[in-house]
Amino acid sequence: MKLPPLKALPVFEAVARLNSFSLAAEELAVGQSAVSHQIKLLETYLGEPLFIRTGRYLALTDEGRQYFDAVSTALLQIERASEQLLGHETARLRLSVFSSFAVRWLVPRLPVLQKQWPQLDLSLEMSGGNPQLSDRVADCFITVRPDSSAFSYELLYTERLFPVCSQQYWQTLCREQEIDPALHLSPRASIHPSLLAAYPLLSTHSIYNRAGGDWAAWFDAGGEPLPKGSRLQHFSHMLLALEAARYHQGIALTNDYMLSNRADSADFVRLPCHHLMTGDQFFFAWKTSRRHEPGIQILRRWLLDQSIESGLRHAAQA
Repeated sequence: MKLPPLKALPVFEAVARLNSFSLAAEELAVGQSAVSHQIKLLETYLGEPLFIRTGRYLALTDEGRQYFDAVSTALLQIERASEQLLGHETARLRLSVFSSFAVRWLVPRLPVLQKQWPQLDLSLEMSGGNPQLSDRVADCFITVRPDSSAFSYELLYTERLFPVCSQQYWQTLCREQEIDPALHLSPRASIHPSLLAAYPLLSTHSIYNRAGGDWAAWFDAGGEPLPKGSRLQHFSHMLLALEAARYHQGIALTNDYMLSNRADSADFVRLPCHHLMTGDQFFFAWKTSRRHEPGIQILRRWLLDQSIESGLRHAAQA
């Protein structure tokens, strides 16, 4: 078996993860010259530069990035295998997750996870957009792009958007439009989409990456264009639009997980209108080569159970 300089591998992993020779030296409790020496040994052995150095700027080369993905996974597997043999049952995982999914759905459920699986040490990495599937970023992910053949995926949620407003705003709307305030409680009741255009529409830019794209798509799904003269108020993120709706500023489009089992969900009224399927599906993703790690399988099963229990996914889909 022909192996590279083994002492250099943890050094390389630290430099690549921290993007710094000095920080890696501090973490490993060695001198920076020792770190540089190990990296040079490894590059000489491989015959490839692993880092691009320009002044204070440090970055992985394409070859270095590929090597880091493989090496970091291998070192993690060695660490976990050793912990199992030593009887250390704690499983440490980093989960990269969308900020809205984390704040509105996952974080409120973490006490349940901690109670059921105290040996699982989970840390969250917040992601504003779809995360890069790489061990450099996290051990597992919530993603809407199941496009890496190196990963396995578990469906958690198929997204749909529907209009909501605050309880107070609904009462105002009903009074002005002469609507029965209890109408939203009837599963077959419906109000015409054009009625909503008389009120401020709180729009989330990040859903369709264009101004008013969410409301334009919602009206189109109802068979008509976004009415001219609609008053759109723009927000970068659904969390912000939902907060504006909470404070009686208009009508927002949101999805199921934003209102799922939260104590403040009763602050909102789901308007009796059609919903819009965005085409996005949320998956729990993990590297297939790490599929046997107990921590990943515990988290996968728990997330699936929670998605079914909260109504995000039907049991028949599991």
